[in-house]
Amino acid sequence: MEDLATYMTQLGVQARAASRVLAAASTEAKSAALQAIARQTDQAREVIKQANARDMAGAEKDGIDQPLIDRLYLDDKGIDRMIEGLHQVDGLLDPVGEVTDLSYQPSGIQVGKMRVPLGVIAMIYESRPNVTIDAASLSIKSGNACILRGGSEAFASNQAIGQCVSAGLAEAGLPETAVQLLNTTNRDAVDELLKLHTYVDVIVPRGGKGLIERISKNSMIPVIKHLDGICHVYVDRDADIAMGADIAFNSKVEKYAVCNAMETLLIHAQVAPQLLPDLAERFTRAGVELRGCAQARDLVSGIKAAVEEDWHTEYLGPVLAVRIVHDLDMAISHINEYGSQHTDTIVSNNYPATRRFITEVDSASVMVNASTQFADGFEYGLGAEVGISTDKIHARGPVGLTGLTSQKYVVYGNGELRHR
Repeated sequence: MEDLATYMTQLGVQARAASRVLAAASTEAKSAALQAIARQTDQAREVIKQANARDMAGAEKDGIDQPLIDRLYLDDKGIDRMIEGLHQVDGLLDPVGEVTDLSYQPSGIQVGKMRVPLGVIAMIYESRPNVTIDAASLSIKSGNACILRGGSEAFASNQAIGQCVSAGLAEAGLPETAVQLLNTTNRDAVDELLKLHTYVDVIVPRGGKGLIERISKNSMIPVIKHLDGICHVYVDRDADIAMGADIAFNSKVEKYAVCNAMETLLIHAQVAPQLLPDLAERFTRAGVELRGCAQARDLVSGIKAAVEEDWHTEYLGPVLAVRIVHDLDMAISHINEYGSQHTDTIVSNNYPATRRFITEVDSASVMVNASTQFADGFEYGLGAEVGISTDKIHARGPVGLTGLTSQKYVVYGNGELRHR
């Protein structure tokens, strides 16, 4: 344990030193690093895929749950997406150093705010090896150093990707210690990382609810997080029925094991007889098990009875809760009671209804006539994300470049003195 604590402290010291270099780095230097990482990743795609194959074999041997295995898999399409994310982050405006809200005060001083990096970000995540690139690219662009701890099931994949990041940083003349991956799968390393409040400014856990709860409970460092992705689609009485069916289906089936997948479908009672029977058949053909309220089961005999726990559950798999509601008030009330403040969608052509929905639903992303699966930093034009926050302080929703910065006051004067 002493050796582990020493190792973790060394990572923190190196990250703090690198963060000062990154904070002062020019946009051009950061761009050169991102482009170099993209080239290194492209050149190493066979090495990355071979490492991923080892991880996949190990995960299947260990009997890891299918949703985690799905997140672990990385093919050429996934590598292309990582590279595209690097280019997209590179193309974003650099927020660091931006000065806004300048105003003169009666004393003569001019007061404004400058956007600055947070400093050192530590990310703890499971399964998805692409998160290594997402976290590295956003940290570099926003002028932060980062310490990354991926899941043991993705260790080989993350190490292969991490080598591309280190090589790209070195090629661009930036410190390789700006992005550091833990070289151990020892679970105690996480506990040691959570103690590094002297060196680490924020922790971002990205994974299952158990991981996030553990981090939030034990961390001595501020945490950016979300616990659940209990997302809803509400099909209003004034919805286009075909659109409602397509959005509901896509929100669930496009990907099951993601936090922005729909887990509960709400349908207005006036359109349920038109919508639900055909949509239920469509879900059944896709292998989705439906659990519904009494009214839903009256309309479709094959739906299983939903219990109270179903409205609280993030399935991350082919199970969907269905409830018939009598009006918009009931839909909003259900979402605010059972939802996780992540992502919720209304399908409606009624502007006052959509306006009420986006105003009164208390979630990080609220949508009108769009699939919940768009709740993603890449789709929001952020290039990538380090995670999604359902907290209300500092960052909310997909956390991209701006979410990894803060602001400090800057004051310009011309010899003004204060006299009380």
